[in-house]
Amino acid sequence: MFLLQICVLICPSIHAQDVRPPIADLILDLQAKYDSVRDFSADFEHTYAGGVLRTVLVERGTVQIKKPGMMRWNYKWPEEKVFVSDGSSLYSYIPFDRQVIVGQLPPDDGASTPALFLAGRGNLSTDFTAAYDELGAAASDTWIVRLTPTSENVNYSHLILGIDRRSLSITQLSETDYQGAVSTFTFTSLKENEELPDSLFTFEIPRGTEIVTEDSFRR
Repeated sequence: MFLLQICVLICPSIHAQDVRPPIADLILDLQAKYDSVRDFSADFEHTYAGGVLRTVLVERGTVQIKKPGMMRWNYKWPEEKVFVSDGSSLYSYIPFDRQVIVGQLPPDDGASTPALFLAGRGNLSTDFTAAYDELGAAASDTWIVRLTPTSENVNYSHLILGIDRRSLSITQLSETDYQGAVSTFTFTSLKENEELPDSLFTFEIPRGTEIVTEDSFRR
C-alpha cells in the first residue's frame, strides 16, 4: 500500500514534466529568451547531408555571435576556415586557398539564412509558422520545433530547432534547403551574455590574399 501511495504521488509529476506546452506559448517564451541574449559563444559540430553527390560531411569549430549581425565562425577540423561578419560585411576566408570572399549582409531584418537567424534577425511569431516536429528524435530535456518561414525571400524550406527545456537555449539548428539537403549545427559549452567585444568581429585581410566580391549573403 505504501509503494502504491508513493507511485500515485510521483507519477502525476513525472507525467506533467512530459506534457508539452501549447506551441504558441512556447514560441512567446522562446522569443523572450531570444531577445534577452545579447551575445553567445559555443563549440559546434556542423554536419551536412545531401546535395547532388548525397555526401555526408562533418566539421567542428567554435562560434561567437553578438547582436545585431556580428559573427565569427572558426572551423578547426578537418580544414581551417573563418567566417566573420562585422554587422554589415561578411568575410569568408580559407587559408589554403589564400582567398577572401567579401559579401554584404541584407539590409532588412529578415532571417534569410540560419546564421542571420542566430545573429538576431527575424521574429519567431511573425516570420515563421511554428509546430512541434513529431519526427524529430530528441533527448528528454529537449523540445524539437519546426519553423517554416512565411516569407519567400529565404534560401531554406524550414528550420528545426533543438531547445533546452530548462533554459530555452538553442542547442541545435538544422536547415533543410529546397533540394532536400540538410545542414545541422549542434552547440555545446554554450555561454550567453559574456559581453563579447566588437573587436572580436573585425577581420583583417592577410597580405597577399586574393579578394573576391560577392553580391549576396549566402551563409
